[in-house]
Amino acid sequence: MISPAELERLRRKVEAGEVLSGVELDALRAEAARTPGPTLRLTLAHALVNADAEREALPLMQALRRDFPRDLQVRLGLARALLGLERHREAEAELREALVLSPGDPEALKVLAVLALRQGEGARARAYVAEAVERDPFDAEAKLLRAELEAADLPPPPVPEEQVLRPEFTAALTAALGRAGVAFRRQGRDLLVKLASGGVGRVDVGSLYAAYREAPGTQGLTAHVEALASRLGGLSSGVGPTGVSLDALRPVLRPSGFVAGTQGALFRPGPAGLEVFYVLEDAEFMRYLPASALKDAGLTLDAVDAAAWHNLELRPADVRPVVIDHGEVRLAEAFSGIWAVTGGDGHDGARLLTKSQRRRLDAATGGGPLRVSLGRREVALLCRDSDGDSVRRLAELGHAPDGVPGSFLLEGDALRSV
Repeated sequence: MISPAELERLRRKVEAGEVLSGVELDALRAEAARTPGPTLRLTLAHALVNADAEREALPLMQALRRDFPRDLQVRLGLARALLGLERHREAEAELREALVLSPGDPEALKVLAVLALRQGEGARARAYVAEAVERDPFDAEAKLLRAELEAADLPPPPVPEEQVLRPEFTAALTAALGRAGVAFRRQGRDLLVKLASGGVGRVDVGSLYAAYREAPGTQGLTAHVEALASRLGGLSSGVGPTGVSLDALRPVLRPSGFVAGTQGALFRPGPAGLEVFYVLEDAEFMRYLPASALKDAGLTLDAVDAAAWHNLELRPADVRPVVIDHGEVRLAEAFSGIWAVTGGDGHDGARLLTKSQRRRLDAATGGGPLRVSLGRREVALLCRDSDGDSVRRLAELGHAPDGVPGSFLLEGDALRSV
C-alpha cells in the first residue's frame, strides 16, 4: 500500500501525460484494485494510454463505462482510448454522449472539433471550437485550436528570407524609433511611445514581432521597422474635432505612480490609493488620453471622466466561478468560492465601480463585502470576505508584473485597500 503523498504524485504525473515506470504502474494497479470508485481505475487506464498501451486500457475503460455510465470523465477517457486505436466513429459517439451528460463541456467540444477537421468539415470544427471558447474564455488550448482553424483557411505564408529572433527585432525597432526622433521607453514587454499629439501609447513588442513574422517575406527587417517607426511616430491621441469620439473612451485602474502618469497622460485619483487613467478603444494600440487633449478638444476632466464611466457602465461583463490551479486561473464547472469578472479587455477592475457590474456581482455571489484581487490585468478576481480559505488563495496568487499589487475590499459602491 502506497502513501497518500506518493499516490498524489503518481496521479499528477499521469495527468501531465508522463509515462510511469514499471514499478510505478504496478503500484498504481494494486492501489486501484483495492480502492472502490472510478477515480484510481480511470487514472490507471490513462496511465496505460500514456504508455501507448491503448489495447490494454480499452477493456478497463469499457468496464468503467458499464459500472459508471453517467460519469463524464469515464466517457472522455473511453473516447481517448478509442482515438488512440483510430476508432474514430466510436470515439465520436462517446463524446456526443458526454455532451448529453454535460452540455457544452469544453473537453468534449475540442476533441469533436479535431475529429471534424480530420473529416474535412471545417465549418463544424469551427462551431465546436467557438462554443468551447464561449464556455471557457480562459481555455488556452481552445483558443490555440481556434487560431489554427482560422489559419487553415489562409494560404501558407512564404518562408522569410531572413530568420530574425525577437531580441534582434526589438533592437532594430528601437534603433529605428531613435532615428525617426520618436520618444519611447521600454517597460517590461511593452514600449511606451510618445504620441505626436502628446500623451503616451502603449505597444506590445511581442505582438509587433509576431506581425513581422507573419508578414510576407518581400520586406526586409530594416524596411519593416522603418515603416513601423514612422507609423508609431504619427499616432495621435485620437481626440479632437476629427479624431475618435468620446464614445471610444474607457477608464482603467492603475497603481499609484503608474509610469504613464509621468509622461503627460490624463488621470485622476481613484479609490483605494489607485489612479484612474483614460484609454481609447483601438484594435492595435492602447492609447492613453494625454492631458493636452483637453484644451485641443475643448474638453474638461469631468467631461472625459463622465463619458468614460458612462461607456463602461453600458458594458458589464459576465461573472463566472473560477479555480486557481498552480497559479493559473481557470473557469470552474460549479461554485468554487472565487469568481472572475470575465470581460478580458483590461477594464474589469474599473467595472467593479459601475452599478451595472455590481448588480451582476450581487446576483452571482449573493451580495455582501467582497475581497478583490487586481493582480491580473486581464481579469478581476473576487471572493466573499468572510470566506477565509478563498481569501487566502487570492492572497497566495500574488500579482503579475503589469497587475495591481495588494488586496482590496468591495463593499457597496466603495473599494478600499486592506
